Amino acid sequence: MGLEIKVPVLPESVADATIAAWHKKPGEPVRRDENLVDIETDKVILEVVAPADGTLEKILYDKGATVQAQQVIAIFNAGNQANISAAPTTYSEKTDASKQEEKISMPTPTATATSNTENLSPSLRRAVKEGTTSITTVDKSAKLPTESKVATTATSTEQRLEKRVPMTRLRAKIAERLLAAQQNAAILTTFNEINMAPVIALRNTYKDEFMQKYGVRLGFMSFFVSAAVVALKRFPMINASVDGNDIVYHGYFDIGIAVSTERGLVVPILRDADTLSMAQIEQQIVKFSQNARDGKLSMEDITGGTFTITNGGVFGSLMATPIINPPQSAILGMHKIEERPVVENKQIIIRPMMYVALSYDHRIIDGAESVQFLVTIKELLEDPARLVLSI
Repeated sequence: MGLEIKVPVLPESVADATIAAWHKKPGEPVRRDENLVDIETDKVILEVVAPADGTLEKILYDKGATVQAQQVIAIFNAGNQANISAAPTTYSEKTDASKQEEKISMPTPTATATSNTENLSPSLRRAVKEGTTSITTVDKSAKLPTESKVATTATSTEQRLEKRVPMTRLRAKIAERLLAAQQNAAILTTFNEINMAPVIALRNTYKDEFMQKYGVRLGFMSFFVSAAVVALKRFPMINASVDGNDIVYHGYFDIGIAVSTERGLVVPILRDADTLSMAQIEQQIVKFSQNARDGKLSMEDITGGTFTITNGGVFGSLMATPIINPPQSAILGMHKIEERPVVENKQIIIRPMMYVALSYDHRIIDGAESVQFLVTIKELLEDPARLVLSI
């Protein structure tokens, strides 16, 4: 008798989930603990693994189906299979899609004239036969990924396709939260720029020794997290949040680090960042980034947070206005480092500069506080010794 594959227990306050992707097909050999299916909620991606070596007998709910906690979604046959020792084949949506797309054909004028002209008008049939135009045909049995709708146009030069794909639950939830942030908070953004030469010099001096000792690369994020903690201690309102008519001051510093994934933006939390060394910060960020891309972040990893840092510079952004992550009241945006001419001691000199932005909720944070907060970040990073000496 087959084993039942069930939806895991869902996080608190999550009523249902969506089947994001099946990684195995019915009849395909599976090894114990191999991922069978991804279950997506509006907060996290859950993996359901094989309970033993065997085969996936039957899939009861396809990709995109809405399911409940502990609902049976597949039947699994445990036991040694003749080909179980062979490397299992992973179901690839991309490969499958390419095969499906092969069913969408664009015939030559000659082929069209001989096979698909019966229902054409005499003038169009004559144009096809003379080779002055062609007709695009679509195999109606073909299905594109997520069974998206495809619109085609008969044209002599091109085929125009449209694909409609539902938002994932995670991306839909992100959209909802970002829209709510703009509707429910008085968001303003202030900017400054930082001469990154001192940090770059310090990093270049110790990066090899740092890597050898801690097994992780010394990045810029640990400098910004450390500087943010110092600045938040000086300006506690920026670490606070609004709850109805109350202002909640947080006596701890849980810093969210925005991480981009294929499924959307997630923000894992560095708990008690004020107690972490720069090495510990870098190690946790690497772990979070890998888990986020693999869909293995836990609810504990992404819940809470008093302040967020996002780095658009890794994608080449020169300047942007980040959106607050509710219920937080502020977010710091880092951007790309670019050599620019600046004036020092009445001399024009080239320095590696970074624009930084602070978006904040003007309901509780005044403009003066936001500006001074960014100035503090600037001063600390332009003279990193201040971080060590806490001045």
